[in-house]
Amino acid sequence: MSVTKPNEGRPAVLAERATGARRHLALFARAEDGGLAIWSLFMFLMMLIVGGIGADFMLNEMRRTQLQGTLDRAVLAAADLDQTLDAEAVVEDYFQKSGMAEHLDSVKVQEGINFKIVSATASSDTDTLFLDFLGIDKLPAPASGEAEERVANVEISVVLDISGSMGHYAGKMQNLRDAASEFVDTVLRPETQDLVSVSIVPYTAHVNAGPLIFNELNVNQRHSFSHCVEFNNSEFNSTWFNKNRTYEQGQHFEASSAWGNPIQNPGCPKRSFERITPMSQDANALKAQIGQLQPRANTSIHLGMKWGVSLLDPSFRRIIRDLSDDGHIDNTFRTRPAPYNDPETLKTVVLMTDGENVSTYRIADWAYDASSEYAHWNNWTLFRYLYNYVHPAHHNQFYYTKYTPSQSDSLLDNVCDAAKDRGIVIWTIGFHVGDHGADVMENCASSPSHFFRVEGVEITSAFQAIARQINQLRLTQ
Repeated sequence: MSVTKPNEGRPAVLAERATGARRHLALFARAEDGGLAIWSLFMFLMMLIVGGIGADFMLNEMRRTQLQGTLDRAVLAAADLDQTLDAEAVVEDYFQKSGMAEHLDSVKVQEGINFKIVSATASSDTDTLFLDFLGIDKLPAPASGEAEERVANVEISVVLDISGSMGHYAGKMQNLRDAASEFVDTVLRPETQDLVSVSIVPYTAHVNAGPLIFNELNVNQRHSFSHCVEFNNSEFNSTWFNKNRTYEQGQHFEASSAWGNPIQNPGCPKRSFERITPMSQDANALKAQIGQLQPRANTSIHLGMKWGVSLLDPSFRRIIRDLSDDGHIDNTFRTRPAPYNDPETLKTVVLMTDGENVSTYRIADWAYDASSEYAHWNNWTLFRYLYNYVHPAHHNQFYYTKYTPSQSDSLLDNVCDAAKDRGIVIWTIGFHVGDHGADVMENCASSPSHFFRVEGVEITSAFQAIARQINQLRLTQ
């Protein structure tokens, strides 16, 4: 009889069990290989579907963008106040020519005295490729938009260079007259009645305020030949017009050697059509004034600009009110200039020159302080008198330089910056200007795109472009 010990035979059993476990693990591994392949195929299909869905949405967005672009262009063209065609017909024509006529759903037009609003809606469907597996066979591509042209209250100062260089060749002044007159017709239309005011500021070596404005000021008046006043240099640092201070009247003389008795070309222009015309909406009167402008004296752009911005500053309102009360300005504009923060009012200056600032002179105070001297310089041009009666060594005692070109440029920069800081939109036109003159005018403008450098009849296109921008056309949605 044999006796089996307790641990005898156990290694063999353990070995058999280990062999079985390895067999099961191998079978499991072969089964896992199949599962991974199925999982990978599933993931690939999901990525393909997601990518396809993205392509469906991308194609739909391209379609919607094309539709929206056509609609935006159509309502902009239809809302233009200069558009003579029926607004709805304009929108339909845009869609017809774009091959999208069947997608235009509706057009709505609202018009008033000073505005036109055109809105439209359109829609299209994009057939899907992959979303169709999810039961979505089409994606909508809607488009809508509204365009508006509205002329709100607008205050315009048109500052025109009428210096002697405007007569350097035939047709130059006439080109200005034609362009400025067309500008007036464009901004003063029946639908802008009582909304748009235009002030004309002709300038040469000085600006003639005219007797109406002149008499509203505190002026140390010394003669009755013309109505210019002198500014302090510090006054070019702001748009503000100080009605309370006492101004010195501008001298009446001509800084040339021409023969004149009386003088014909004074630095302060003296003719009625060379005076400032404030706050007018009488297109015929403004064009009549522009049509009479003649080349005079030298160029002081900064003086023209100072008056141009002053006519837009609320500090000038007391003068406008008094002129309105006396019947010289339309009562509609009695409360102008509007405050700078008035959201319903656009203030803008159109500044034009054909050259650049030059040195300007004044007669020495000792030679211009009595009635007999005022009369004398009305009969003798400055340099003709000096050349005939004064020794050359003493010539410079009779006059002094009021502004050098660089001083004038600096003062112009100051007043332009002050105006821009106040939100005044400045357009500048350089008409047959050199590079320096172009740089000065571009620097004054609200932006480089607000500056026009033109020659000949191009000046009309510049004024037309500015007028169209003033009658602002904007996409509102």
